Amino acid sequence: MLAAFSSEVIKAPEELIQAGNRTPSPKKTASKLVDIFLQNTPSAVAIRSTNLMHIAYTHENQPMLQPRSFAAKEEIFCLFEGTLENLARLKQQYGLGKNATEVVLVMEAYKALRDRAPYPASHMVSHLIGNFAFIIFDKATSTVFVASDQEGKVPLYWGITADGYLAFSDDVDILKGACGKSLASFPPGCFFSSATDLRSYEHPKNKITAEPAMEEEICGATFKVERPHLCATID
Repeated sequence: MLAAFSSEVIKAPEELIQAGNRTPSPKKTASKLVDIFLQNTPSAVAIRSTNLMHIAYTHENQPMLQPRSFAAKEEIFCLFEGTLENLARLKQQYGLGKNATEVVLVMEAYKALRDRAPYPASHMVSHLIGNFAFIIFDKATSTVFVASDQEGKVPLYWGITADGYLAFSDDVDILKGACGKSLASFPPGCFFSSATDLRSYEHPKNKITAEPAMEEEICGATFKVERPHLCATID
């Protein structure tokens, strides 16, 4: 799966920008990135919204236990990869039919909490149990919302294209060709949105830092959630 969003919609993390500045390398535009994706996977489907976003996905070569899916409703677009262990319970919680899939559940849960103040849309991520990564674009509010499971079982990467789009994909190689060293793994147990930036839903009070990667590594930075230090006392 692949999604790229204009700087008019979302601001790229400064750490990714700095990673690319430390080791400048060739990049490609977001449009060229999508074109390459479509060339490599002729069965893929692409959705574009003026100059705000590009979304593409395919079922080709998807892991058996981590299928990819897409849904759209009322100007909300959602890409989902993986499975949810508690899907049945969540469908009851959000009043969805028995045939609702993971991608529909995530999209409807996002919309329900977005419209139900004072609950932030990020509140629903902590209720998801399973292996997953998803990308939501809410065109009505120009909001991007991205999240990954706590163990990072479904790979997800993000980077910055030559024309400043923030791109996400489960394929690090296709992003590397377009983002150079402005590239990193998306940190497990975290969510990122144009409203809140990058945060951990597993450890919401903990700071997230980015460490520069070694020159020989594919990614230019590594995002980590800081763990609180435990202090021992001696009587």
